[in-house]
Amino acid sequence: MSRSDLRIVSLIPSGTEIVAALGCGSHLVGRSHECDYPEQVQTLPVCTVANLNAEQPSRDIHNQVMELLQSALGIYRLDLEQLQQLKPTHIVTQAQCDVCAVSLAEVEQALIQITDQTTQVISLQPSLLAHVWQDMERVATALGCDSQSILQQLQARIKACQQRQNIEHRPTIACIEWTDPLMIAGNWVPELVNLAGGDPCLGTIGQHSSWLTWEQLLAANPDMIICMPCGFNLQQTAQATQELAQQPQWQQLQAVQNQQVYLTDGNQYFNRPGPRLVDSMELLAEIFHPHIFPPRYAGHGWLKFH
Repeated sequence: MSRSDLRIVSLIPSGTEIVAALGCGSHLVGRSHECDYPEQVQTLPVCTVANLNAEQPSRDIHNQVMELLQSALGIYRLDLEQLQQLKPTHIVTQAQCDVCAVSLAEVEQALIQITDQTTQVISLQPSLLAHVWQDMERVATALGCDSQSILQQLQARIKACQQRQNIEHRPTIACIEWTDPLMIAGNWVPELVNLAGGDPCLGTIGQHSSWLTWEQLLAANPDMIICMPCGFNLQQTAQATQELAQQPQWQQLQAVQNQQVYLTDGNQYFNRPGPRLVDSMELLAEIFHPHIFPPRYAGHGWLKFH
């Protein structure tokens, strides 16, 4: 297949960003309802619909997700008619998380229904930064393009961030991925914290994000708390953290007492395992070490919680 024949549908925001970073953005013909970066993809036809209302409080979203999963209903559904009209040569999807996007099984079932077995499905399932880079290489190979130049640029930025640090004190960090119930960020997030010059507590590198008790958070008593609820923008994160701050244990945390709680746009940064995880690392470095790193992401990527 020649490059000009490519017709790519991405059903996950990180996949869309990977395709664009590889220089194949012009070959995207469809996207998920959550794919919004780079900005030009927002004009593409939408191929998925959410079965839940994401504008609710954190606890209500959690309850609705649990109900959908327990009833064997998907959190998202595919628009089969739209997919059939687009005639994709490649579909980028994921097998990482039932809550994040349309599952691989749903995509494979859809292709059977629309009787188009020629479409190549590229499924992403990263849990470490190394997996993200491997995914970028796999997507590049499938699309017939080069991944090395962009990967070298990303690695150079990681190295530059580490070289600038020269830090004796590494603050202990708790990254909160959900506020009600509490969840600590896992997978690649503890790696990002390490690279940015922090010491992650509670979350485990390469393992799924896990539920967290107040007792565990109080026992860890981190120097800083970074709130990054999955799928939430800054405004939603601020609202969720305000609700979190009503809990009686909140004021016992030294991070709260020392005004070291930060809000981030988890949706645009930490929750998308693609090239902008390097932006996420740089964003964290600004928060951890403001005397070294100028606040390039402040105001749109992160805010201090008051």
